[in-house]
Amino acid sequence: MIITKTPFRISFAGGGSDLADFYEQYGGCVLSTSINRYCYISIHPYFNERYTMLKYSENELVESLSEIKHRIFNCVLNEANLHGVEITSTADIPGGTGLGSSSTFTVGLLNTVNCYRGKYMSKSALAEKACEVEIQKLGSPIGKQDQYAAAFGGLNFIQFHKDGTTSVAPIVMQPETYRKLQKNLVMFYTGDVRSANSILAEQKKNMSSEEKAKNLQQMCGLAEDMKQALEHDDLSSFGDLLNEGWKLKRTLASGISNPVIDEAYETAMSNGALGGKLLGAGGGGFLLFYCEPEKQEQLRVALKMRPFPFKFEKDGTSVVYIGDKYWD
Repeated sequence: MIITKTPFRISFAGGGSDLADFYEQYGGCVLSTSINRYCYISIHPYFNERYTMLKYSENELVESLSEIKHRIFNCVLNEANLHGVEITSTADIPGGTGLGSSSTFTVGLLNTVNCYRGKYMSKSALAEKACEVEIQKLGSPIGKQDQYAAAFGGLNFIQFHKDGTTSVAPIVMQPETYRKLQKNLVMFYTGDVRSANSILAEQKKNMSSEEKAKNLQQMCGLAEDMKQALEHDDLSSFGDLLNEGWKLKRTLASGISNPVIDEAYETAMSNGALGGKLLGAGGGGFLLFYCEPEKQEQLRVALKMRPFPFKFEKDGTSVVYIGDKYWD
């Protein structure tokens, strides 16, 4: 048996600039970090080698790989021509909550399958392959940031170049600044799960609007400002930059926010938060706020939402267990 774990991510600024319709014209960038919440995938030979067993939110037992209903499983396993195995996927959070779950799963599955076949793929290759699977082969209207965040791990400035290439640069700061940033970030679950595809499809369509493209360019500028501030160990403006980014993000598509989210955001800003944003494409999931520790209890009481504790992580997708039987 082989078990991998692949982290989910939170994106601070620049989200949306990883869509090809934008970065092929202007170039894009995001500032994001992976967190210590994971998608775990295990694989081992199935007892009856004629069949393939897949366990996720549903169970599938198929004789032919073409019968697989799960689109990502179908694509990856058919391309690898891998059958006669049992693969189980479990996760610390549900899908549709704005932490990059689909791409985290894809990166983790690719890593697991390649390890099982005795093949090595670099983190960059895993990220690019995940983009190929989701965007090119399956036609999902998503960007590229989640795949790179899941594969590389860590707090990074990720750039999407006009020629389609991507570069990942870790943020270098003093350890005390890193710890303080973690302490000043709090996250809450809104209770809503949604598909990002409809929101992203609208956002992708809206890139033809000069005004919305300009707003997204400003969001990229905020990501660069955040990068500069962190590298200079300056957190004084981090909350303000989050707040400005959220204001701009709300303009990109109609489903990004709603009255419930707007009310929660205003409540947070009136009770100690210096800035924040809804994570992911929008519509639901997790709200992230920058709030000094002495105000965080006041914020929790006022919001009346479920807190979601987390820490930054640095490893990206990794193999956590290889059973002896695999080598027999």
